[in-house]
Amino acid sequence: MNAIILAAGMGKRLKELTYNNAKCMIQVSGTTLIERLLRQIDKQDVHKITIVIGYKGQALRDYISSLSIQTPIEYIENQIYDKTNNIYSLSLAKDVLCEDDTLLFESDIIFEDSIIKALIEDTRPTLALVDKYEAWMNGTCVKTDKNDNIVAFVPGKEILFSEADSYYKTVNIYKFSKQFSQEYYVPALEAYEAANGENEYYEQVLRVLTETGNTEMKAKRLRGHLWYEIDDIQDLDIASSLFERDAIKRYTLLEQRNGGYWRYPKLLDFNGAGKSYFPSARMIDEMKFSFNKLMTQTPSGSDTIRLLFSKCFNVRQEYIAACSCENAFFLSLSASLKGRNGFIADELEICNAPCFEGQIRFSPSEEGAYNVDSIIQFFKQNRVDNIILSNPQRHLGGFINRENVLTLLKWCDCNGIVLVIDESFIDFADEGGHSLLHNDILEAYNNLIIYKNISVSCGISGAGMSVVFSKELSSHLKRDVVGFHVHSFSEFFLQIFEKYKEDYQKALMMFKAERARMSDELSKIQGICVFPSQSDIIVIDVKKTNSRQFAAKLLNDYNIFVGITETGSFIRIAVRTAEDNDKLLTAIKETLSQ
Repeated sequence: MNAIILAAGMGKRLKELTYNNAKCMIQVSGTTLIERLLRQIDKQDVHKITIVIGYKGQALRDYISSLSIQTPIEYIENQIYDKTNNIYSLSLAKDVLCEDDTLLFESDIIFEDSIIKALIEDTRPTLALVDKYEAWMNGTCVKTDKNDNIVAFVPGKEILFSEADSYYKTVNIYKFSKQFSQEYYVPALEAYEAANGENEYYEQVLRVLTETGNTEMKAKRLRGHLWYEIDDIQDLDIASSLFERDAIKRYTLLEQRNGGYWRYPKLLDFNGAGKSYFPSARMIDEMKFSFNKLMTQTPSGSDTIRLLFSKCFNVRQEYIAACSCENAFFLSLSASLKGRNGFIADELEICNAPCFEGQIRFSPSEEGAYNVDSIIQFFKQNRVDNIILSNPQRHLGGFINRENVLTLLKWCDCNGIVLVIDESFIDFADEGGHSLLHNDILEAYNNLIIYKNISVSCGISGAGMSVVFSKELSSHLKRDVVGFHVHSFSEFFLQIFEKYKEDYQKALMMFKAERARMSDELSKIQGICVFPSQSDIIVIDVKKTNSRQFAAKLLNDYNIFVGITETGSFIRIAVRTAEDNDKLLTAIKETLSQ
């Protein structure tokens, strides 16, 4: 068996990274793509490797010669690499295709070692490596029948997203039998190139063969294997974290992204906001129906948005300010609050904003427990002008019921202290009715500011929608926060939310039941302490090991991403669906048993 690597392209989309290097010379986790690929091939029973070079070809030769690869390497030069595409590069190597069975690679693909081994060991002679289509993928897809026959090649520009579930993405790694190359592929390649020119893609030839009834090529489906195609600097950034060899560093790279994890193949994200089982399918369908208008039309101004919030929460419009992101609120809040700030928090996100550095924190006990008396006593001894409370807290399970929050509010009012309450997760509390979000309370207490991140509480984290309630909004809040616009999708969500309030309540009940089940199952695992939760996440203490090492192992071995609390002491787990949660439970049990 031979191997062919197509490495003539210029990699223009990688910009300055390929100004002086071939595309396959970029590094991922300290190793160039071409070195990684050559060493993977070198471990297999391959007679020779043929590399089609072009851009920066001599420099690539010189580099490869320094790698001490044992398999013989030959080069074919594409001298017109800047005027042709990969169909021409492969046509230059057509004699190699006809010599023996051949593995065909593009040099901008990175993949785990098991993939090439599985391809070689598969007894079927001619295979296209494919993976279930996902949103991050670009380029040619295929459709298959139940016998793994490829029934259609679909170029990227012809993909119908309404049919996405039926697609498999080509990984751009193939195995051609000698017979397939001699009798089918090479003759078709020559004919196609003669008719359509040299600036085409070799997969177009496979498409023609499929359309004319040649079904010798089978699809080899990947099942959870790791691979990535690197076309631009964003791809390189993602691949660098996917294929980082050091487990701790890989976890840290992912952690630093703070979101956008849909770009990661088959990653189960337990680090972000929990799944509230909302919006409902029908609500999503209604939003999809209006997608074109929402994408292209300008949202309303702040007065209209405040009116929508007023309708949704039954709070007077004059008590409301809306903002598009919580950071905007944090910055405005820090500018409007005068004097010293106190925080009732273990790791409250507000107090971790840079604008609140160096402030006073009331910290719960190690078990996360606290009460209003202990809070009041603390701030009697540590005088502040403003107190900021997250209720419930997301990390160590702290929660104060409505009666006790009112006691704290009254004490603050008597002592000239502004009380800011983040109620983003109040709906997740086991028992309802704890919110202070009522006109009569806002009317009675000028010192009260209530904040809600609607995006996380309603299961629409990507919407970027927050709201502030206060009778006496400071000049900063009025000027800064009200000036922000939510986008059209958020506005439409608010517009139709009232129709789906019953669905929202049902979703909350389902979520709470699943959180209780998840907490119970976690508590049965030896070596784990589970903190009580009234929010969208569960915090656990893994007694047997370091939290970061444990989280890194879950990511490395199971592609499961859990969070770590700020102190690094505990693991934080967002509650997802029962199916996903069971996968995590299994992974935790297996990891602790090793």
